[in-house]
Amino acid sequence: MFTGIVTGTAPIVQIEEKDIIRSITVNLEKYTDNLEIGASVALDGVCMTVVSIDNNLVKFDAIEETLARTTLGKLSIDSLVNVERSLKMGDELGGHIISGHVLMTAKILKITNKGEGIDILVENPSNASHYILEKGYISIDGMSLTIGKVSQESFSLHIIPETLRVTTIGQKKVGDYVNIEIDSRTQAVVDTIRKSMEVK
Repeated sequence: MFTGIVTGTAPIVQIEEKDIIRSITVNLEKYTDNLEIGASVALDGVCMTVVSIDNNLVKFDAIEETLARTTLGKLSIDSLVNVERSLKMGDELGGHIISGHVLMTAKILKITNKGEGIDILVENPSNASHYILEKGYISIDGMSLTIGKVSQESFSLHIIPETLRVTTIGQKKVGDYVNIEIDSRTQAVVDTIRKSMEVK
């Protein structure tokens, strides 16, 4: 489990394309304290399992399902990824509970500078739009964010300077895709209501 409070970014230093797996090696220089093989690390919001550690170089294997649902298949060497280590008992929960199970990707439609921050307009995926609610939580590339205005076609995000400083979101361009994980509590409530309405 994660909180959506990204602690920083790290570069991809090696990619191996295998038959059904893409092995990604990341230089986790700042994030390897007590890291062990088998541990979970969120890369751009995707829960990945550590398969090997060589000093600061940490390898992860992305399977076909992960590559199909996320942006990890489009990343290249020197790409930066958002990093969050898994939640430990007693850690501060500053964002919202995130599983790292990305549902889909969505395209950035517009980016607007707002003072020291930015506003981002993201397409509203039709198969998840009933979960995307104004003032609700969403995880975008592993960042716990509050949803702004929502329309049938899009939803807005307001990004503060600290988030721009710590994550990759400020480097995104119109047309780029981001990983989306829906808030599990929102999903449970919406699904329960939809099922109760179907029964009636």
